Amino acid sequence: MKTIVINSQKGGSGKTMLCKHLAVEAERAGDGPVFLIDTDPQGTLTAWHMKRESETPALVEVPFVGLEKGLELLRGAGAAICIIDTASGRLEIAAELFKLADLAVFPVQPSEDDLTAAPVTVQALKQGLVPFVFVLTRVKPNTLITAQAAAILSKHGQVAETFVADRTGYKSPYAKGQTVTEAEPKGLAAQEIAALWTNIKSCLHENMQALKGVKKHG
Repeated sequence: MKTIVINSQKGGSGKTMLCKHLAVEAERAGDGPVFLIDTDPQGTLTAWHMKRESETPALVEVPFVGLEKGLELLRGAGAAICIIDTASGRLEIAAELFKLADLAVFPVQPSEDDLTAAPVTVQALKQGLVPFVFVLTRVKPNTLITAQAAAILSKHGQVAETFVADRTGYKSPYAKGQTVTEAEPKGLAAQEIAALWTNIKSCLHENMQALKGVKKHG
């Protein structure tokens, strides 16, 4: 099982949006079973999942203090992917979650405020030796600020090739708890999320290969 923690210390970066869309896409791509864990006290991911008619991806309630054991149980039950949603502004908790991650996904909006806040999370990730990838979210295509943001972030770590555009569909309350990728499977958002999931899988694969190399030469 691969555990993905989605975190940014800046609010409004799109953490929960990425959690649900990537989880649905991973199931659609045949990479499941996928499980979700909501560690954000606001419970936005949980509220969305309660509206959902589809049984996948599954959401499990695991107390923070029992999270490591909960992940072991999921692994034993045959889970392939676990995606963990997190709160903003709780770096000490995020740092503990990073220790459980095979990969951290770090959403960042191309704005001065987001770029200024990013180094705080980057420092925590690097201190914990956690593999991570930036995902640019709420992007206005073909704008200078987007290119500048990608260039700045690339100095700190890997930036996902796929940018997530600022689309109304990502925020729309579709019936039955659907994501935009389910409601509009042939739309641009669906193509975007499919490409992003491919990027993230590549990151997971690269990290596994790197770990094998370390063990081989260790």
